[in-house]
Amino acid sequence: MANTRSAAKQARASERRRVRNRTVKSRLHTMERKFLDLATAKKASEATEALRALSSALDKAAKTQVVTKNLANRKKSRLAARLKTATAA
Repeated sequence: MANTRSAAKQARASERRRVRNRTVKSRLHTMERKFLDLATAKKASEATEALRALSSALDKAAKTQVVTKNLANRKKSRLAARLKTATAA
């Protein structure tokens, strides 16, 4: 329980951020799973579109500090490599 008005306000803001971050992260996980399913099914064009959408979502999440910039870049790099090997094989 917050002891001051400012602490109460901070607690409310923190709860709003927690809910927003959870929603964004859930969406990112869903998009990543969709991409991986398409990549393993060797649907190159659909997987490329899914990767493009996921990269954009990761960048937006990093911009609003839901995830770190390094995490977003690392995931984009690894998923692009996964797409390259899946379509080449």
